[in-house]
Amino acid sequence: MRYFLSFAYRGTDFHGSQTQPNGNTVQAEMETAFATILRQPVTLTFAGRTDAGVHAEHMIAHFDFEKSLPVNFIGRLNNLLPDSIAVSALQHVSNDAHARFNAISRTYRYRVTTRKNPFLTFTHTRVAPGLNFAAMNKAALLLLGKQDFASFCRVHTDVKTTICDVREAQWVQENETEAYFVITADRFLRNMVRAVVGTLFEIGRGKMTEAQLAEIIAAHDRCKAGHSAPAEGLSLVDIRYPETIYA
Repeated sequence: MRYFLSFAYRGTDFHGSQTQPNGNTVQAEMETAFATILRQPVTLTFAGRTDAGVHAEHMIAHFDFEKSLPVNFIGRLNNLLPDSIAVSALQHVSNDAHARFNAISRTYRYRVTTRKNPFLTFTHTRVAPGLNFAAMNKAALLLLGKQDFASFCRVHTDVKTTICDVREAQWVQENETEAYFVITADRFLRNMVRAVVGTLFEIGRGKMTEAQLAEIIAAHDRCKAGHSAPAEGLSLVDIRYPETIYA
């Protein structure tokens, strides 16, 4: 049987979400806990990949297991996992359901703060006061729709297409010192959100214009866009699936 597992993690403690030869990852920690409880190896397929330092408030992974799962499986997982990973739900899905390929939308938030706050150090990026959020929001409208985002994609990746359908892109000011950028799309490219945010920072600082952003999008050249924003402010907050995959 196939299951969808819902969980969250603080990316500060990991060298990314997916298993790699060097460095601790979310997947490695979770698969170790699975093997301990189920007494056999289990492979988790994540809905997407997050880089080192990037968080997930809502990540999905699927796995197959033919026997009955132990009683209080989620509780036992959470007891074994480090404090930086928390499992919240388990759902039985159709046998061909895929955490990555069946997702119909993903939403990220990038959080910023203008004041030094030790409790926000690992979840918000500290920026200088004075960002022009009205200008950034006006420019963000250019991101909406189905178009080529090669200018915001990490180079030398093996993706077959750099076309994404962005359905939401806006800055929200929570108070005088904190704000976040929310972006929803059918899919995201490697480093795409951080590259977009870094470019919007340039507009907010008055170093780039809305017209220049349009030229960057049309160029399909990563070298034209701004630097990637730091990892700590970014978090995957939602993933949506069609109801038909749930058993």
